[in-house]
Amino acid sequence: MHDSLEELRQRLALFAKARDWEQFHNPKNLSMALIGEAAELVEHFQWLSAEQSEQLSPKKLDEVRLELADILIYLIRIADRMNVDLILAAQDKIEINERRYPKDKVRGSAKRAEEYKD
Repeated sequence: MHDSLEELRQRLALFAKARDWEQFHNPKNLSMALIGEAAELVEHFQWLSAEQSEQLSPKKLDEVRLELADILIYLIRIADRMNVDLILAAQDKIEINERRYPKDKVRGSAKRAEEYKD
């Protein structure tokens, strides 16, 4: 069964509260933990070619899966503590990116937005 983002937020908040961890879950600490988990994710791909990174063993894929879960957990906790609606924020950011990277101008290119300006 897959939980909704709101159900995950509530479950994580209860998890932290039951352990009296809210005192540690401020935006600074949570963002630092998020970066640590992102670094652990990167370690799984370090020194692999792009092709190798797409052909992980089942064991390695499960390890990556759990690192991704850690990242999501910290991201949800930060957003919760800062009263940020992640779905709305993501939708807003997609709209911004659609304007910054018009499909007829950027198709097939990985340049930064400012490099597309005429």
